[in-house]
Amino acid sequence: MRVLTWLLRAFLFFTLFAFALNNQEEAVVRWFFGHEWRTAMVYIVLAAFALGCALGVLAMLPSWLRLRRRVQEPPVEVTPTAGSPAAPRAGEAATTADLDSRPPPLPDLPALGPRDSLRGTPDGS
Repeated sequence: MRVLTWLLRAFLFFTLFAFALNNQEEAVVRWFFGHEWRTAMVYIVLAAFALGCALGVLAMLPSWLRLRRRVQEPPVEVTPTAGSPAAPRAGEAATTADLDSRPPPLPDLPALGPRDSLRGTPDGS
């Protein structure tokens, strides 16, 4: 797996390197009020990529911080109400079996292949 990862990285590096070599001619970016930026096209593409990454991270930052605050908050204790099935009956103490309302786990079933459901009975029906 590591060899495959390194081969993918090498392919990506050489592809980007060939792209940079093929785009060395000068390009012009014209700004407002007559300002312009003259540089190799590969630098313009690199700057546009970096700017797009930075704007994407900045756009994601508020929701990331909100989720981080939510994860760091202490958990809220939930007490069962009188009408809920997990609440103890009058005069009884709550047990862990009463509070654990998860359904039992499903039994293990044999794995079926794609043709297993197409097979009929031995008599052909």
